[in-house]
Amino acid sequence: MVALRPVLMIIDDDPLITDTLHFVLSKHFEVCVAESYAQLKSLLQQQDDMPALALVDLGLPPSPHTPEEGFKVISALLAHSPTIKIHVLSGQSDDANVKRALTLGAVDFIAKPCDVEKLKDMLLQSLKVQDVELNEVKAELEFDGLLGNSLPMQALRTQITQFADSPFPVLIEGESGSGKELVAGSFHHASKRVLHPYLSVNCAAISPLLAESILFGHTKGAFTGAIAAHAGYFEDASEGTLFLDEIGELPLELQAKLLRVLENGEYQRIGETQTRKSQARIVAATNRDLRAEVRAGKFRSDLYHRLSVFAVHVPPVRDLGDDKHLLREHFTQFYAQQIGQAPFVLDEAAKARWLDYKFPGNVRELRNIVIRLIAKYSGKTLNATQLVAEFDLSEPESSASGSEVLNINDSAGMTTQAQRHLQSQANVSLDSVLKSWERAYIEAAMQMTHGNLSQAAKLLNVNRTTLYSRMSTTDEN
Repeated sequence: MVALRPVLMIIDDDPLITDTLHFVLSKHFEVCVAESYAQLKSLLQQQDDMPALALVDLGLPPSPHTPEEGFKVISALLAHSPTIKIHVLSGQSDDANVKRALTLGAVDFIAKPCDVEKLKDMLLQSLKVQDVELNEVKAELEFDGLLGNSLPMQALRTQITQFADSPFPVLIEGESGSGKELVAGSFHHASKRVLHPYLSVNCAAISPLLAESILFGHTKGAFTGAIAAHAGYFEDASEGTLFLDEIGELPLELQAKLLRVLENGEYQRIGETQTRKSQARIVAATNRDLRAEVRAGKFRSDLYHRLSVFAVHVPPVRDLGDDKHLLREHFTQFYAQQIGQAPFVLDEAAKARWLDYKFPGNVRELRNIVIRLIAKYSGKTLNATQLVAEFDLSEPESSASGSEVLNINDSAGMTTQAQRHLQSQANVSLDSVLKSWERAYIEAAMQMTHGNLSQAAKLLNVNRTTLYSRMSTTDEN
């Protein structure tokens, strides 16, 4: 059944709060309540409609006195529905929790207790912003709107142009919030398939029980509830592009069937013996390290290699240099105009802090900061103090982002890092530490050379047979 009103998920284990919110907000939203992360996952799999909004408490079972379950819920909701607007409603409102929630992708943080009428107005305003964002994505795709003049962005646009018309799959890798969905759309719009369908399916958002039917379709009577024949995404995509987002979430049993489609285009509807052929071009995306997933037995090696014929990396915001200003100006002008408020500006010190900040939540975090600043400082000039109040500085940015280059000649710095490790973790194994570093460098070299063993060996300054031997050793461990 399709909801007539936007779906609002409330994740809170206090029945007094959920009952009150349900009573007030159900006049405007289709309200669904979950008391825990596990219950939310089950509820999401039953939903026919993507939730538009969510209210999340941080203190959830089984550890209601810590915010970790709430943070997990925020990440799960965004993986399920990247366009969802999440408002955190929690009593655990210290500064570190607020900044962490916003960095993960929440649009606002409301401390308990709150005025329910004001909360309702905030949710309705979020719906307007969501509509604006959907229009923005459509507008950007129309002119291939991958903004940026930095070398990583130029390289990304070059790859899109080079690979757009190839029939082979593309694997888009990148951190959460970095814009992988926009890159996937750009592949379609830059190709000769642009007049054919572009379909997107989020593998994290579909129930494992229904995934095969959703992708490949089913015949009438194939299973309980199959009251009519149904075409799947592969059939509906026709000769267009099928984007498989969060491909790392696809169940193992379905991975073999997907591999068959990628190899020869053949698939079958559930309950049907007829073999069908797909002409769709497959673009997949993940924020996981699929090579690590392969080693852990969670992802098929043959499927990984088939998907990554062309591997494209979406750069994190921290690597974009002055493009951070370009993105800020773009989002500021766009949202100020669409929402009907005057844009803000930054003074010189604030601009310098903006450029220095790593944006661990990537474009999603940058965009949300802009939206909050428009709401708070419309038509005003911000100083560095006002701006930094929106940043998540709870952890050293170098460790959070991983963007600092390891200097193996800095013995004092490495000693300090080792001391922190020994202080924070019991029973450290020196052999495990050394093997982990070796595995990380080998993996990095293989990724940078797209799996070319000889080039990776040159990069690491070892011979090819030595590298192969060490790879075999690390895989065994």
